Amino acid sequence: MSEETIVRQAAPTLAGIKTGSMFPYRFESRDELLEDIRAFNRIFVPRGMCLLLLRVMEKSALLYLYRPQSLEKDLKDKLSQEVLQESGYACLSCAACVRHLVERFRAEQDFPHEVGLFLSYPPADVKGFIDNRDNYKVIGLWKIYGDEEKAQKLCEQFKKCSECYCRLWESGVGLEKLAVAV
Repeated sequence: MSEETIVRQAAPTLAGIKTGSMFPYRFESRDELLEDIRAFNRIFVPRGMCLLLLRVMEKSALLYLYRPQSLEKDLKDKLSQEVLQESGYACLSCAACVRHLVERFRAEQDFPHEVGLFLSYPPADVKGFIDNRDNYKVIGLWKIYGDEEKAQKLCEQFKKCSECYCRLWESGVGLEKLAVAV
């Protein structure tokens, strides 16, 4: 599995400041991809991270790297619960919500709009996008509908982390050292 892709696409999740990251991944063989995911998880699940396959296209996959403990906290938010229920989630457990998200990705062509809740986007921004895509305040790493200042700070924190992690990786620091156990 390409360390470079994971670092470039998921640095804030590796650093423990973002619950999850979703990214495309090119592969040659589906069997090799699945083995790479299993190998990654053998190393990083004990550090509090899990890599999942969301969707497979021809020679390309959509992967989701996340921190289950952080996601569990994120999904307990009242507005998050409301958005999930409106989107058809039973919300019995974090694991059940992740399974439902994976099922939605595999069954539908479009992205399920509630996915932002699984990526550390503020619930008000996820709800705002679902309810009215055009009335956002500003675009950062996502469309911001709620607390603009707070969301902009979060975007900036994610960008700085990504830049720092890319520099560290390019200087020879490996993925295992970059992945923070939280």
